[in-house]
Amino acid sequence: MRSFVLLGAPGSGKGTLALRLKEEWGVPHISTGDMFREAVKKSTPMGLKASVYMKEGHLVPDDITIGVVDERFSAPDVKKGFILDGFPRTIPQAEALDKILTKYGLHLKGVILLNIDEHIVVDRITTRRGCSKCGEIYNVKNFPPKKENVCDKCGGELVQRRDDTKEVVMERLDAYDHQTAPLIEFYKNKKILMNIDASRSPDYMIEQVRSFKL
Repeated sequence: MRSFVLLGAPGSGKGTLALRLKEEWGVPHISTGDMFREAVKKSTPMGLKASVYMKEGHLVPDDITIGVVDERFSAPDVKKGFILDGFPRTIPQAEALDKILTKYGLHLKGVILLNIDEHIVVDRITTRRGCSKCGEIYNVKNFPPKKENVCDKCGGELVQRRDDTKEVVMERLDAYDHQTAPLIEFYKNKKILMNIDASRSPDYMIEQVRSFKL
């Protein structure tokens, strides 16, 4: 069973790698954002609780977040494996995940840590643009559209997200260092931490994952 957590700073490429692995391995990509949206859409008990905080733009408390994850792991599709992206973010969440996996007879095969320098993250995110119509993502330096500020797919206008500024990115990186980085030691002690160079291309990153003894 290929069951992994992706761990890395904002802009390290977790989403891109997760989608590639999902296609290659045939296992679900489980992100916190998707979990929350699905739980709210289905009006699950935890989804209803989470929606109160989400509507106000507040962070969802740990107990509700863990409850949403628990609900998601009760689904049958995770029995064949999973790629978990965005959870856990803290040690208490990691400990809760261990209990959830045990509850459903699952286990974590490994944690893939995406290593990347801060200045590369800042450059990646601040040069990122998204289509206002279809959501396609571009990078004005490394993956620009054929026509400036126009989406290749639908012709929509490309815009920069409000939180893709240098100031906001630095705040997010600081939060990552304080909250999530301790997970590195947590999983290193469990001897399931795997490091890859996230400064390279997605193809290179996939090859690095393939080199692990999975």
